[in-house]
Amino acid sequence: MTHLHSFRAITRQLSRCCPRAVLLLALVIVGALFAPLAAIAQATPALAVAPNPNAPATQAQIADLKAAVTAAQSAGDNAWMLTSAALVLMMTGPGLALFYGGLVRRKNVLGTMMQSFAMMGIVTITWAVVSYSLAFGHGSSFIGGFEHVFLKGVDLAPNPDYGATVPHQTYMVYQLMFAIITPALIGGAFAERMKFSAMALFFILWSLFVYDPMAHMVWGTGGLLNAALGGKIPCLDFAGGTVVHVTSGVSSLVAALYIGKRIGYPKTAMPPHSLVISFIGACLLWVGWFGFNAGSAVAASSLATSAFVATHFAAAAAAVSWSVAEWIHNGKPTALGAISGAVAGLVVITPASGFVKPIPALALGLIAGAFCFFMVIKVKSIFGYDDSLDAFGVHGAGGTIGALLTGVFATSAINPILGKDAQGNPLPIGGMDGNWHQILNQATGVAIAWGLSIVGTLVILFVVDKTIGLRLSPEDENEGLDLSQHGEEGYDFNK
Repeated sequence: MTHLHSFRAITRQLSRCCPRAVLLLALVIVGALFAPLAAIAQATPALAVAPNPNAPATQAQIADLKAAVTAAQSAGDNAWMLTSAALVLMMTGPGLALFYGGLVRRKNVLGTMMQSFAMMGIVTITWAVVSYSLAFGHGSSFIGGFEHVFLKGVDLAPNPDYGATVPHQTYMVYQLMFAIITPALIGGAFAERMKFSAMALFFILWSLFVYDPMAHMVWGTGGLLNAALGGKIPCLDFAGGTVVHVTSGVSSLVAALYIGKRIGYPKTAMPPHSLVISFIGACLLWVGWFGFNAGSAVAASSLATSAFVATHFAAAAAAVSWSVAEWIHNGKPTALGAISGAVAGLVVITPASGFVKPIPALALGLIAGAFCFFMVIKVKSIFGYDDSLDAFGVHGAGGTIGALLTGVFATSAINPILGKDAQGNPLPIGGMDGNWHQILNQATGVAIAWGLSIVGTLVILFVVDKTIGLRLSPEDENEGLDLSQHGEEGYDFNK
């Protein structure tokens, strides 16, 4: 009662002093009393209409879930493929440009780097106009048609033949990066002695008449050697052993023989002017090669992981293998030998990267380093050809042995590319799987790549030679590519 009298005394005092304060206090008290009731009333309808977690999903909900999963997969795959395309472009510039640029004499550094950079511009144009269509359009077993001329029909919708979860344009631009680096590799064979104009014309014609048909036969729909899309001779080439390395490497040998030796070769010493530059270029090639090989899965998938691991293991093993062979042969391992071995390992694993387990990848790398060292050190000196930067010894020989060994080590446990039998079991794809016939398929693919490269390159060289001429004049060759072809120097030591 004492508290009640006190409360009434306070309210009477407040009512005399400030009626509004009394009203406000009353409202606060009423609100405090009714707030819990309001909260309960608000929550009750929600509880009444809460969905039953055990109720079956509707067709609309299932469709929405499938659409969300598809969109997420497409976004992930597309991100990986665009990243891979950028990595492959990095292989040409700066990777190959620096690697080759450091291996030539100082007076030829810019001219040699320009050969790689020029392909980034020239091949992009020819690819958009006609080459993509010839390589990946529908046509015969040997060459595509003209359905995608000027990129007609190459839009943002997926092409199920090549990449069901990425835009067609993504696949197109990814393959463009392969088309850019392949002719640029040939430049290592005739470095320091071909005119820039002749180089540009030769590479345009070579891309059209050698690269495009080979790419179609191995990767294009209905191509003769396509193991996944109806080829009559299923040749396993995951990322370009025959398409990229055999064609460029064999063409390199043909070009070196046709053009002839550099002035003074082999009596005059022609050491690399900057192994530091070449070292950086080789490391960029190694990193970029993950896009080259793992990107060929055309998805951010477990197959991409397998190709990534195989690529790294083979490169590492080949770098060690070449270095050991050189150590035994010369008494010292060199930086040039180590980086050359790494590139050889990357070349050899390219066709096999999406078909082999990690330990066979190591074995391929060990074989690659020793074999390519032998080709560069022994075979080249025996026959005396001037393959300036060993494009044939590494890419031609390495690509050939890699393609053949793919037929030995490939396994359906990594990539069941040939389908399944009547019982639903994956068909064996390589010799270690029990399919030794695959080695014959691989040899057939290699033979076709060799034949097309030899004949096509000879004809193109002859045409270019008889029209605008291939080789620098003796005066221009002595002066160097930088000044004679571009009017500038890579290094100015007077400033």
